[in-house]
Amino acid sequence: MRFTEHELTAALTGVAKSVLATQDKDVRKGRRTEDEAWNALSKFQRFQLLDGLGDQLLPVLVALPDVEVAAGSRPAYTPEQVTATVEASLADERGLRRKALLAGRVALVQLALECLPPRSDPDALTVPDHL
Repeated sequence: MRFTEHELTAALTGVAKSVLATQDKDVRKGRRTEDEAWNALSKFQRFQLLDGLGDQLLPVLVALPDVEVAAGSRPAYTPEQVTATVEASLADERGLRRKALLAGRVALVQLALECLPPRSDPDALTVPDHL
């Protein structure tokens, strides 16, 4: 699937915030929001989190099959399509480790797809009247 840089960034950032929220005790207890926890990180800490997730997610997102996406909607993939694409990226893993990686990575990819912004229609972009 051909995602734009903006779409991939939004998906990766959404997953990173969600992962951070599950790791942050204050977010889990409702003392602060995901965004507050994200903003509390230094730029280097954000980079480390995004880098680790990017290595897992970006190859899979790019390898997803092409689907038609209507303007204003997000790409939709079946669980089987996501699982097959993730399995192809785990060629070297075997046994229980493979099963655990597969389940975790499928969940991350599905979360990334949920975090994608709706696709915009480039033909619907308007030019201001004063130009």
